[in-house]
Amino acid sequence: MTEPTALPGRPRGGVLSGPATARAHCVLAPNPSPMTLDGTNTWIVAEPDSDLAVVIDPGPLDEGHLQAVIDAAEQAGKRIALTLLTHGHPDHADGAARFAELTRSAVRALDPALRLGEEGLDAGDVITTGGLELRVVSTPGHTADSLSFHLPADRAVLTGDTILGRGTTVVAHPDGRLGDYLDSLRRLRSLTVDDGVATVLPGHGPVLNDAQGAVEFYLAHRAHRLAQVETAVEAGHRTPDEVVASVYADVDRSLWPAAELSVRAQLDYLGEHGLIDC
Repeated sequence: MTEPTALPGRPRGGVLSGPATARAHCVLAPNPSPMTLDGTNTWIVAEPDSDLAVVIDPGPLDEGHLQAVIDAAEQAGKRIALTLLTHGHPDHADGAARFAELTRSAVRALDPALRLGEEGLDAGDVITTGGLELRVVSTPGHTADSLSFHLPADRAVLTGDTILGRGTTVVAHPDGRLGDYLDSLRRLRSLTVDDGVATVLPGHGPVLNDAQGAVEFYLAHRAHRLAQVETAVEAGHRTPDEVVASVYADVDRSLWPAAELSVRAQLDYLGEHGLIDC
């Protein structure tokens, strides 16, 4: 999911779990790995004076973690009334069905297969549970079903795996597509420019206090990687594994399988735009 690249955006230090904004509280799942960083960030989001809360990405199917999320909400005097998913990868969504059972809350997602209840999610939807305002933003690319959630009152956006708190995300070919991902980053940049979004609440890693800086870094990073892949192909590296060995030589080899997914997406993109011979 991530390449070990330093990320601008002023990552917030300190403990990852706990309050992040006036309305968003993180409960860190116990599933750290090279792909999930410190673990999955499960977000509890609610109006300060409301007794209802929304949970975004319950995380893996881990009974202890799911109960910790419920306990954190209850300690704040809130009942979980709705569960949302940024996308369907197991580290974000595998616990959703059990969490819905424990909380008796519906699960809303873009992918119908992940929903529990009659309502799904789509771009432009506005969640208003307990007086909260969460705006659904379409951000495909990491996966086809990836969504972000704009929290206007806190000038924040919850990005799932589209932007991480550390490193950069993988475009998970073939489901994820690079062209879609670049469009999604530009959409998020518009939120920072036009809507005043300043804070990124990511699906993994620390909170970022410079949303625009983070988005600009991601866009520059993708342009740089594309240029590297194009150069590698021109030098005779034709297969994805050959390109990975050339372009990602400085990346831990344990991450090369994930890097190959991004390379496949980059090769597709370059071919579609006539920049390399398919």
